[in-house]
This record gives sequence, C-alpha cells and structure tokens, in this order.
Amino acid sequence: MSVILHCETSGAPRPAITWQKGERILASGSVQLPRFTLLESGSLLISPSHISDAGTYSCLATNSRGIDEANADLIVWARTRITSPPQDQSVIKGTKATMACGVTHDPSITVRYVWEKEGSVLHTNSNPRIRLDPDGTLHISQTWSGDIGTYTCHVTSVGGNDSRSAHLRVRQLPHAPENPVAVLSSVERRAINLTWAKPFDGNSPLIRYILEVSENNAPWTVLLANIEPESSAVTVSGLIPARSYQFRICAVNDVGKGQFSKETERLSLPEEPPSAPPQNVIASGRTNQSIMIQWQPPAESHQNGIIRGYVIRYCLSGLPVGYQYKNITNPDVNNLLLEDLIIWTNYEIEVAAYNEAGLGVHSHTVTEWTLQGVPTVAPGNVHAEAVNSTTIRFSWTAPNPQFINGINQGYKLLAWEPGQEEEVTVVTVRPNFQDSIHVGYIKGLKKFTEYSTSVLCFTTPGDGPRSTAQVLRTHEDIPGPVGHLSFTEILDTSLKVSWREPIEKNGILTGYRISWEEYNRTNTRVTHYLPNVTLQYRVTGLTALTTYTIEVAAMTSQGQGQLSSSTISSGVPPELPGPPTNMAISNIAPRSVTLQFKPGYDGKTSISRWQVEAQIGVIGENEEWVLLHQLPNEPDARSLEVPNLNPYTFYRFRMRQVNIVGTSPSSQPSRKIQTLQAPPDIAPANVTLRTASETSLWLRWVPLPEWEYNGNPEFVGYRVQYSRTGTEGRALTHGIPDRLEREFTIEDLEEWAEYEVRVQAVNGIGAGPWSQPVRGRTRESVPSSGPTNISAFATTSSSILVRWSEVPEPDRNGLVLGYKVVYKEKDSDSALQFWTAEGNATHSLLLSDLGKYVLYEIKVLAFTRIGDGVPSNPPILERTLDDVPGPPVGILFPEVRTTSVRLIWQSPAQPNGIILAYQITYRLNSTNSNTATVDVLNPSARQYTATGLKPELVYVFRITAQTRKGWGEAAEALVVTTEKRDRPQPTSLPTVRQEDVQARKVLLSWEPGSDGLSPVRYYTVQYRELPDSNWTVHSASVNHEASSYIVDRLKPFTSYQFRVKSTNDIGDSEFSEESEAITTLQDAPDEAPVILSVTPHTTTSVLIRWQPPSEEHVNGILLGFQIRYRELLYDGLRSFTVRTVNSPTATWAELTSPYSVRNLTESSLTQYELDNLSKHKRYEIRLSVYNAVGEGPTSAPQEVFVGEAVPTGPPQNVAIQSATATQLDVTWDPPPVEAQNGDIQGYKIFYWEFQRQNETERLRTLFLPEGGVKLKNLTGYTTYMISVGAFNAAGDGPRSPATRGRTQQAAPSASSFIHFGELTTTSVNVSWGEPVYPNGIIEGYRLIYEPCTPVDGVSKIVTVDVKGNSPRWMKIKDLADGVTYNFRIRAKTFAYGPEVEANITTGPGEGAPGPPGEPFISRYGSALTIHWASGDPGRGPISRYVIEARPSDEGLWDILIKDIPKEVTSFTFSMDILKQGVSYDFRVIGVNDYGYGSPSAPSPSISAQKVAPFYEEWWFLVVVALVGLIFILLLVFILIIRGQSKKYAKKSDSGNNSNCNALSHGEMVSLDEGRFPALELNNRKLSVKNSFCRKNGVYTRSPPRPSPGSLHYSDEDVSTKYNDLIPAESSSLTEKPSEISESQGSDSEYEVDQDRPKTHSFVNHYISDPTYYNSWRRQQKGISRVQAYSYTESDSGEPEPSALPPPLPPLPPLPPQLNSVPKGQGQGSLYRPKGSRTPTPQQQPSIPPSQNSTLYRPPSSLAPGSRAPIAGFSSFV
Repeated sequence: MSVILHCETSGAPRPAITWQKGERILASGSVQLPRFTLLESGSLLISPSHISDAGTYSCLATNSRGIDEANADLIVWARTRITSPPQDQSVIKGTKATMACGVTHDPSITVRYVWEKEGSVLHTNSNPRIRLDPDGTLHISQTWSGDIGTYTCHVTSVGGNDSRSAHLRVRQLPHAPENPVAVLSSVERRAINLTWAKPFDGNSPLIRYILEVSENNAPWTVLLANIEPESSAVTVSGLIPARSYQFRICAVNDVGKGQFSKETERLSLPEEPPSAPPQNVIASGRTNQSIMIQWQPPAESHQNGIIRGYVIRYCLSGLPVGYQYKNITNPDVNNLLLEDLIIWTNYEIEVAAYNEAGLGVHSHTVTEWTLQGVPTVAPGNVHAEAVNSTTIRFSWTAPNPQFINGINQGYKLLAWEPGQEEEVTVVTVRPNFQDSIHVGYIKGLKKFTEYSTSVLCFTTPGDGPRSTAQVLRTHEDIPGPVGHLSFTEILDTSLKVSWREPIEKNGILTGYRISWEEYNRTNTRVTHYLPNVTLQYRVTGLTALTTYTIEVAAMTSQGQGQLSSSTISSGVPPELPGPPTNMAISNIAPRSVTLQFKPGYDGKTSISRWQVEAQIGVIGENEEWVLLHQLPNEPDARSLEVPNLNPYTFYRFRMRQVNIVGTSPSSQPSRKIQTLQAPPDIAPANVTLRTASETSLWLRWVPLPEWEYNGNPEFVGYRVQYSRTGTEGRALTHGIPDRLEREFTIEDLEEWAEYEVRVQAVNGIGAGPWSQPVRGRTRESVPSSGPTNISAFATTSSSILVRWSEVPEPDRNGLVLGYKVVYKEKDSDSALQFWTAEGNATHSLLLSDLGKYVLYEIKVLAFTRIGDGVPSNPPILERTLDDVPGPPVGILFPEVRTTSVRLIWQSPAQPNGIILAYQITYRLNSTNSNTATVDVLNPSARQYTATGLKPELVYVFRITAQTRKGWGEAAEALVVTTEKRDRPQPTSLPTVRQEDVQARKVLLSWEPGSDGLSPVRYYTVQYRELPDSNWTVHSASVNHEASSYIVDRLKPFTSYQFRVKSTNDIGDSEFSEESEAITTLQDAPDEAPVILSVTPHTTTSVLIRWQPPSEEHVNGILLGFQIRYRELLYDGLRSFTVRTVNSPTATWAELTSPYSVRNLTESSLTQYELDNLSKHKRYEIRLSVYNAVGEGPTSAPQEVFVGEAVPTGPPQNVAIQSATATQLDVTWDPPPVEAQNGDIQGYKIFYWEFQRQNETERLRTLFLPEGGVKLKNLTGYTTYMISVGAFNAAGDGPRSPATRGRTQQAAPSASSFIHFGELTTTSVNVSWGEPVYPNGIIEGYRLIYEPCTPVDGVSKIVTVDVKGNSPRWMKIKDLADGVTYNFRIRAKTFAYGPEVEANITTGPGEGAPGPPGEPFISRYGSALTIHWASGDPGRGPISRYVIEARPSDEGLWDILIKDIPKEVTSFTFSMDILKQGVSYDFRVIGVNDYGYGSPSAPSPSISAQKVAPFYEEWWFLVVVALVGLIFILLLVFILIIRGQSKKYAKKSDSGNNSNCNALSHGEMVSLDEGRFPALELNNRKLSVKNSFCRKNGVYTRSPPRPSPGSLHYSDEDVSTKYNDLIPAESSSLTEKPSEISESQGSDSEYEVDQDRPKTHSFVNHYISDPTYYNSWRRQQKGISRVQAYSYTESDSGEPEPSALPPPLPPLPPLPPQLNSVPKGQGQGSLYRPKGSRTPTPQQQPSIPPSQNSTLYRPPSSLAPGSRAPIAGFSSFV
C-alpha cells in the first residue's frame, strides 16, 4: 500500500523540502527516487511501500534564512492479504466441505481468522463438525442442508484487514415423490393413469423421473427412464390384459437417483380373449390319409390371460361343406395329427387359442393336401406283341381315376428275360388323356429273345401293381457278322478260311455262305453254302498271284447275315498296310473337324479300322502324338469326322490304317489347324469373398487353366456380378480383361452391408457359366449421419438438457455404441467440447458447468467401434439462463487530478445476462465502507468522473453491474489523487518452485515493482518454448493483486521460460527478467500410433506394421507399445437388436469380448508378429504407446482375417532337365507343410536368359498344385535361370533361388551379314558374320557360290565347307569378269541353319580407275622391277596400286603386292617369293575410292630362274674339294703317328649323323607346326626332295603343297571339261581324316591371329582351276613359298623348331561385327600393317646401292630369307 509522511512547514521565503533516510536523499526539488514522491504539501508519498522502507526518515526544510529538521520512524509491515480466497462450492450431502482462506502477511505480526455465515460468527469450538485450521482453512464435515449459506473469511491484523466470501451449496439426492396413485384409465383400454406429488429436488434441479413397474410380482424393471422433470402425472399404455401391475417412481438430479416412492396398490387389468392367433401355423401331409398341424402359442403379450386350450377347425378346400373341429384342452400341446382324411385331398385348416374370456383370433388359413397314394389297380386290357426282332408293342386302358390316388405321372412298360428279373427294360410313357386306349413300344431289345412283359401306372409316391405278365419272343432276324475272319495255309491255288460263330445269332443258324471272286470281277464269283457246324473251309482253284475278295456270312431262316469280307492275294500272305496319303482338313468347328484322305497300301487285304492321331496344343517334331479317334468297319471310307476336340486349340493330325495283320505306319502329318472358338465350359473355381474395407469387398478365384479358355487368350477375362442381399435392386457387373487376374476389389459399396457375388469367365465368343454365389459383408464404419430430432433445453444458468432420437438405420454403418454431444459458444473460436453418453439406449444428456447466459451451438453424433460419426446438422442453438453478472473489467483512470479522477471500464467478461445498470462506490482507503459514496449509472455508461476528492490520498473505487438477477460481483481499484504518476517498474524475477511444476501447468510467482503512483491494473504473462520459440502471451489480464499465476495449456516434458510485465493507467512496465528454464513433467501420450498394415503372416499369426507418434506427442520418453486384439463376433452383430428397457448394455456386453493385450517393451519397434491366434476368425487390432506416466490413446481399429496367409517358404528341390533345343522340363517339391499356410493353389515359374533378366524375364503361371512344368519355345543352346514360387488364396509366396539350366543345341539362325571386298575382275573377298542366335557351338560354315547365268554355257556350283567359327572370310579367285555371282552362307552346329545370300558382279565398278599402261619388267640380280604408266584415274584420284601375278602356263591371277603408293610407277621385289623355274605374267591395277579398276594388259612372261653366284661355279667347288682333301690327309697322318705311341679312347658318336630320311605324309604333317597338312590325291604318298636333308647342320625343307584341309569342294564342270587331263581321278576333293587347321582352303587366304608367331598365311586355290590337277600330278614347278620354319636336330635325334620369326605386329581395328573373334583361333587371320592393305616384309632390303636411284622400294626387304608379301584382303564392303 501507499504511505504518506507529512511534513508541514512555513517560512519566508518558502522552504525547500528534502526527505532523507540516513544519508540517502529520497526526494527533493531536484531528486526523486522510484516509489518516493515529494508532494506539493511537502509530504513524502511512498507507493508502493516495501518492507525495506522501514526506518527513520528526516524532513529537512531549508531556505536562505536557515535549516530545520524533523524525524519520524516508519514501521512497515507486509500487508495482510487474502491471496487464496474461498471459492463457491457445491458439495454432496454428507461429504466434507473445505474453504481455504490463504493469507500472505508480515511474519512479525499475528493474524486472526474469523469466519461468518450469513453475518453470524461461527464458533468452531462448540460445533465438532466445524474445524478451523491455523492457516485459516475452514472444514465442515458431514455437511447437510443446514450448512447452506454464504461464508465470509475475515482476516484482522495490524498489517491490515481483508475479507472474502464464498457460497456453499449442499446438494443431496431428491426426495421420493409423494402420494403415487394408479387407477385404470377410463379413456383408453389397457392403460393406467399414474399421479404423484413433486418432491424436494435436493438443492439441484431435477433431471428426470424414473418409473419402474412390477408385472405379476416380477422383479422391478424400468418402464420409463426419461419422464420430464416438470411432470406430475403419466399414462402408462400398452399394458397386457389379465396382468397385475404395481408402480413406483423416483426423481433424479445431478447427485443421483433418489429413493423410490412407496409402491402403488397392485392393479390388475381384466382378462380378454387372445388378441392374436397362434404363431407359425404349419401343415404338412404325413400320409395319404393324415395331415400334421403344428403351431406355437400366441405371443405372450397377446394371450390376455391364461391359455386354456386350442380349437382346430378344418374342411375340404373349395367345397361347400362345414368345418370339422378338434378341441385341445391341454394348453401345452402344440400339434395335432388329423387322421382318417381322404387320400390326395386338399384341406383348409385354422387354429385359435382360448382363455377364460373366450376364443381368440383364428390363424390365417393354411391349405395342405394329403399325400398321394400309389395306384391300387393295374392298367386294364393289356396286350403285348412282338412287332419285329427288336420291338414289342403294348396296348392298354387306364385305371379308373379314383384308384390312381394321386396325379397320374404315366405308365411304365416292362420287359425282362425270364430268370433275369433284376435286369428289366423300362420305358416310361406319358399319360394320354385324349385316347381311351394307350399304345407304347419298347425298342432296342435283343433279337429272337424270349421276354416277359407287363404294364403299371405310377404316381409320385411310387408304382402301382403290375399287370399280369405275358411271355413272348422277339422275331427272328438275320445274324450278325461272323467273328475273327482269318486266312492260313496260303498257297498259289488255295488257302484256308477260318471264322467263329456270330456273337449275335439273332435266330437259329441254318448254315454259312462263303464266296470269293477276283478283286473287282464279280463274274468270277464262286459261292458255297456250308452247314451251321462248319467253321473253316479250304478255298481251291485259285489263280496264282491274284487278288481275291473273300466273304463269309451266317444264315438264319430270315436270310443271310452281315458279310465279313477281306481281300487277299493267292500265294501272297497279307502284310501290314501302308499309311494313308493326301490328307486334307475341312469343316473346322470348335469341337470337330473332317479329314479327307486317300487310303494307303492295304497290305493285300481289306482295311478293318482307321486311326487318327494328333499333336495337341504344341506342334513340333519332338512333340507327342496321341490316339484321338478310331473308325471301324469302314474299309471304303475316304473321309471321317474327328469329334471331341478342344475349342481354339492347335492340332496336327496323322492317320493309320489297320487290317487283319496289324497297324500301318503313320501318314505324313497334316497342316497345323486351329479349332474355332467357343464360350468357356466351366466357371472359375475356389471363389472366396473377404472384407476389404468399409465400402469394398475382396473377391478371389482360381483363373481358368489355359486349356479351358476355348478362345483367343487375348480376349479371355472375367465378369463379376454383385448385389446386396435382401434387396430387389438390379445386380451390378464389372468386367476384368486380364485372363490371369485372380482377384478383384469391389468398390463403392454400402457400409456394413451384406452382398452376394458370383464370377464367370468370358472370351471373344461369349460367357461361360456363373460360379456358385458367395456372400460377404463390408466392414463396420462410422455413422454417415447424426441422430435425428435434436432438442436442447436450458435448465439453469450453467446447464442444458439435450435430447435426441436414433440415427436412421441405413446411416448407422455398424453397431452404435453411444452418443457424443458436441458444443461450443456460438461465434467463438474456442475448441469443441464433448460429453459422452455410453450405450445406445441413452438419448438425453445434461450439459453442466456451462457459461452463464451464453448462446451455445449444440450437435449430437453417434459413434461405433470404429469411431465418431458425422454430427447432426444444422446445429441447435440454446442459451443458458441468466444470472448475476461478473465484475466489470478493464478499469483504468486516464485522468487523475488532486481533487478529481475520471475512470473508464469495460462491461463484464461474464455479463451472465442483460446489463441493466452499473453502481460505482468510492471512499478513502483508510475509511470503512459506511463512508463510501454510491452512484448508479445507466447500462451504457463506460466512464465516470469523481470530484470533490482530497489531494494526495488513496481512494478505493468499486464497480458492479446489475442484471435482472441482481447485482453482481464488484471490481475494485485504487487510485492516488496526485498528478505525479509514472509507468510501473518491472516485477522481480519470476520463479517456479519444483513442487509447483506439473505436466501441463506451472505456478508462476513474482514480487511487484513500483507502481509509479498509479496502482497496477493488471499483469501480462508471457512464455516461450525452448530452445527457439518466440515469446507468446498467455494472459494479459492477470489480477493486479496477484503475485502468482497458474500458467496452463503447456506441453508436457517441454522446457519453458516466463516473464511478466505490469500495466497501470499510464502504460506498461518493461518485462521482468526471464525466469530460469523450467521443464514440465511427463504426461501420458496424447496420440496413437498409425497402423500402416496388418497382413496375415501364417495361418495363426499376423504381421503388424506401424508408424509411432511424433516425439512431441509422446509427452515423455517412449517406453514401448501395447497391442490390443480380440475376435470379432460378426454373426452376433448381424442379429443384434437394441434394447431400450431393463438392461440396455446387456447385448453389447455379450458382443464385446474383452481385449487381449501384448506388451512390447522395445521402443524402436515398427513391426511385430502377433501369433497364437485362432484360424478362420476375424480379429480387431488396436495399438497404443506408453511412457513412464501411462498409456496413450489407442489407434483406430484394424480388421484382419486370420487363417489365410501367403506361403512363407519357396518350393524345394527345383531341378531342370534339358528336353529339346526349345524345351526345359522343370520339377520341384512343394514348400514345407509348415510354410504353406493353406492349400497351394498353383505356382509361378519365372525364367530368363542368363545375365539378361531385365530384358528376357518371362512368367508362366500354373493354376494347379502340380510339381512340374514344360517350358517351351525357348532359344536353343541358351542358359536359363529359373525360379519357382508358390501361391495360395492369400497371395504369392517367396521365390526359390534361381536354378540354372541350358537347352540343347539347335540349328543356328542365319548369319548376321554377308559382305564383299577387294572386288576385281576375277576375285573377291567374302566375309560374313556370326549368327545372331548360334543355338549351340558353331562347328563351321558352308559357302556356296554360282553364277547367276551360265558362263560359256556352263553353270558351275562351288561348295566350300569351312571348319570352326573363325575365320569368317575367304578369298575367291576363280571368277569370270563381268559375271554376277550368287553367294550363300549358312552356319552349322549339329545341323545347318538357314542361308543368307547376296549377289556381286565382278569387274570394276562405275567410277573405278581405268587400266594402267602395259607393264614391262627389268631384272636386277635376284630382284625384279615392274614398270607401268598411269591410266585413267576414274571419278576419284588413284589411292594405291596392286600387282597381280600368275604362272604363264596355267593358273589364276592372284594379288602379289598390295598398297603400292600412288605416286610411283615401278616396284621392285625379290624373286624369292616366286617359285624357281616357273614363268610368270604380271599386271597392275589402280585403286581409288570407287574400288578396284580395270587391270592392265599382262606383262611379257619372265622366268623366276636365279643367276648362280660364283661359289656355285664348278671350278670354285673343285678348289674347295682339293683343299679339304689335303687337310684330311694331314689329319689322318697326325692321328696315325699319335696312335702308335699310345692308345686313345674311342669317341662315341654325338648323334650328328647326316642321314637323309624320306618322310611319309603323316610325318610331314607332324613336322608342320603351322598345322598345314599336305593335300593327298588318290591316297598317294608324296615324295620329298633331296634338299630335305641336313645342310650345314640345319634341316631345311620346302613347305608342303597347300591343301584345302578344312574345305570340301564339288565342281560340277570338272568331269566334263577335264576328263582328258585326269581320266583316272575323281572330280571331288575330300578332306583328309587328320587334325587339320581351320585356316586352310583352296584358292583362299585367311587371317592369322595377331598373337601367334608368323606361319603360312595363305593357300592358293589350286583346286579351283582344273589345270592344277595336272600340275600336282606332274610335280610341276610353281610359285614357291618362303620357309615357315627351320629345324635343328635335338639330342634325341628329333627335329625341333628354332629361330622362329618375330611375332606379327597388331592388326588395325576391325569392323564392329568382326571384333568378337574368340582368342586362340589364330589360324586364318591376316596380318595387315596399319595404314596398309598388304602385309609388309619385316627386314630391310639388301639391294645394291646402284639400284637405289629411280626405283621405288618399299620399307621392307624382299631379300632371300624374308617373308614375301601375302595376298589377302583388308576391308569389308
């Protein structure tokens, strides 16, 4: 509070006042500290005062004349203040009431508490129920109505006085209604009027009355539970006659249900006849003379008394006869057998109950027939006679109708052989009501057989008596064919015929007829008749080697029987027949075709049966043939129909014919045909229906097998039809185009509704049959609308009674568990509030603790097990009743003077009604309330000016508002009448004690600062969430007297800081310092996890996956999860009915089985397998989280069906067997039984090419639980990876690990390309690519070429077989100029694949160079130089030159030198590359970008003979021989001299013998390290030259003659053109059976591997020119080849290679299609230097310098010993 220290002074001049405390100046004219104000009177105002202000104050008055001083002591006590005032309370009678009166005061003073009730002091000592604690708290125990009143706590002390009041209301149960009276209603039958007097309400408004009834002394039950509280009478109607009733009533308020009134006098209703007939009357015929009638008593509510018995009346239906009655006097009997009735007669029957009051209502008429009887007489005038050998005719008359005893269903004609009565032939004949004589026939009887016959009449119960049996025999007939006709002892002129008796004699055999004739010559027929005992006959007199037709037939008196015939040639036994031919197919239908054919060789006898075999579905050479159809006894058939085929299936047919010897070979297969389409024959199997969601059902089925499609698979699909059960609406359908689909989700259904579904398969032709219907119910959901008939009624100023009706049945979508009333203040942003009414029988609720005189929006919703439904709409508006208002708010004093103040305010925050007036009371703070000034203002006033105040004093203003209920609570404010006001100072640091910290709120405390001479009006509290949140205002209207405040609406387990500021009339203070960080306590989680999925895992477990709540909603440290689950009793739910009396929740309790709980203590889990569940049950699963405080809310329920789960294990033991080049047979074992989780419905086979899964993976689905499959149409010789997975009704299981298998080899595909290069007038390089699909190991290629038109009248076809997969090129040299050739190439594995072909025309192309000038040759020692002149360059410049050579006498042009630079016109080369002694022609060809040009004219012939050097002259050799002889003689002489003096050891031969051995052909091959075997003609051994001997210690040899070891040629024109040259030899060359290279070929050259040493790189096509036969025969000289190897003799005497040439340099880049040549295939690769098209010699030339002037010399040598340039090719076209 404020303190004023007075200091009155006088003086002249006027003294200056200074206030001091000790040495500290507090206020003066120039100094003023906060809270210390120097008033104009010189007094000191301390506002507010603090404890620290206590002490001695000095007032110094000074002027120019002197100083005066006065001292005063100030004692400051902390103001005594009630900080925890008592609160209005409403307690229940007998409980304890506690009223706190918390006070803050100075510790040095004593506080006295005085409690008053209604102005009277309470004496706590004299009343033991009342106790006063030292802290001022008042306890009243055992409260009763006498304790009701207003209690005031007065606190008195020297530190100030304070008082607060609160009202105590004691509530109790309402009293029992008084004087209840029940009387029969005089207005309404079966009704009782009940009245009572309104009781005391127990100080709490009555909510309702409850009326209970006791019927016939039964236990009391609730009859009416919601009687309006204003009522005092009610009419109870709908009572049951003859029953006694007693009533009692009680009142209900918010405390509970009061005592019941005394019971009324028991009142009985008079008895009445039963008002309803017996129930469920049914009649059923028991026998043909009795009917059983059954019933149940009338409903108990309609018996209207004690049932004494029943009356049954019955009569003939439709006849004018009276009723017959049966009286049953025993009320417990509820059935009666009416006997002695008429057979097969319709009766009308009714039943009624009776009591003492009379007979009740008859039931509705039921009609029933006595059962039919069987006829009692047989048909009359029965006559039977045989019409023919297989038919008997009957005639008869019908029995008299009166003896039929039922509906005549017809007649049965009976025939049986005597002694075989159990094998009766029965023919049923429908009754003929038009004719008096009935006629019927039994056909198909045995011929010439005795039968007993009879006729009977029958009705539904059975057959009547048979007529007298008549015996007769069917007529005799011709016999059937003889059995087993055969021929034996077949000679030139006779044979023996044998047979057996006919199986069907059809009479008495009289003999046999045998005839024979020459085939197709009836005039030669010979017939003999034989006795009936003869079963064989020798036919004689036949002509040798003649075909006869022999026929045998049995005979009866009716004639000759069926012939058995066969053809046979005399002297020639019958043979197996040949196959039919010329088979054609026609009349193709879905299930049949017609085959036309030409019979094959009959095997010299007739055909007895035709057989049809077929390949079905998969057609191929290796596919199985099955016997499909047989046609017997049609030897002359030329066509037949094949029935029982499958629609839309591929077939290929073949036929066989059968004679008496056996079955023929099969015919040639027919063309492949496909039968026509037909609708499917069967429906999908295993149709199941499961709940998917609230609006969808999950339908599953097993798709049709492929063989049941009956049509194009592309158009096969399914059609789903569904409709809601119990409705007449049109069924809806949905089409599914995928033939492999096995499930479908039916969407957009009604919630909680049952549907009937069926499925059919469809194809492009039509639809198959429907499956059997299945039923399923959608899942329960929330109600889709709110309750109806919402009403609201305000009962008090803080309560509203809400009533409603049920949700419409179609919108419930499940079982309603209760209702929620949702309400909020209208036009308010506050959150919605809920009150819950459990149980579906409660339809009213009292909302309490509402705001007074507040308009509320109220809605009601229903909730099910799933959750809350849609609230009712529109909302109901209702306002609570008015009350006294709350205090006005926002009191401020904007203008303060020393003698007047103006204050403003706002209307109360809780007006609680219409404000009628305001009352302002003010007084000095130091005076009592009796001196206050009171002023009443109109309700619109918001400001007031008080005048006539005293300066610099503290005044108290109180403002209160008035409604029609009275004056409300006052708002109080202090003001100091001074003009020296300022903003308040900040409060102290806010603090929070740890014991004041809760999960969602804390108690914040502070000390106020200086108010700046303007009292604080309110405080503002702000908070912020750490670490980063901004400051938020929690409240801006904290009471100005408060020094603590509860900050609520905080988050649990969260750190906060707080700060406070104060506000007075001048403005706001600064915010206080921020409090220390405070962490709220943990609280139970307020959010549930989200269940992502619940899927069956095994047949007894499910896998639950979820997402935990966010961390901020866990409200602490997450400790784990709780899973709640229970079985859903859907069958009970379907029949659930709501009870509104007695026990509304009884049925619900039966339906809600308790939850089982699994506690999971691992907080990081996001999935869990819930096991040990029951099979084939539906479960509800919920999930929650918990922390140290408790458990959070549960999640929305998830439903799952347990009992079906996907397989958890893959198939086992997957094995693959290669069947063919296009088929793999896959087998497996099922998954383990414990991993199947149900019946396996099929398997999925995934297969793909190895390392190409993404591009080639395919799927084969088996819809049968088989253990194997044949995968067809695969690629040959390809590795496949295969994985198998099982599936059941729940879905697909895991796949097995991939298993590897490879198909067998097949013929390869065509080569990828064929290219031509280096085309000249007589040669071309041919290259080709590998097959795209090798389908095996490529063993080689076959190249065939031929001219498109004959050359010189001859068309020569050349075939070349190339072994191995490399090289894939060949040089062809034997072509003619200007001729177009066709080249064909095909690859070979174990068989040849298809050909790829291309044409090429020899000769220069358009734009190629013209011929160079005719070359001439000059010789330089062992080298030759060719000179030429440049010719026409063509369309492009010359890029290089090529030199070709050929032997002058024979042979073909071959490229000798390639890549001669374009600038030169001469070229020098060594004669070592030519064969010695052979004459050669040379010519030059220019090359440009358009190709090879025309060759020049041939040069003059020149011999390759070398000039002998001097060391080969004879004289030089003689000199060398003489010198050697002399040296030998000297050596011999020396040895003889030394031998005479001593012995010497004989030296052993070191093995350096110089024997020259002739080599066989095989040895030559073994020496040929380059794998070039010699070509052998006519198996002759080749001789070896003498030069192949040891020469200077080195073995040398000429290379063997080139041979096409790997090639096969056939040359059609050799034998005709060159027979004179090689008359004794074949025109074909064959490959030797030896290990040979892939690189050899006639007239062709191959590339060599760049990684191999230099070997023979080409072989001339000697065989291509027939003249080479002679050259080989004559061992004629020709072009020589450089040595490939030299040999030295090893220690063992064997030749070994030495001094191999260096490796070849690398090849230039190949075209892309040739880059994939496998390593190691070295032979056949051509060395090509970079930038050159011709291999270059490797050593530098040693040509004399004199020749180095004008000639161009290549960079490599042609000297002896070097490798000659190799002819070949280097580019591909």
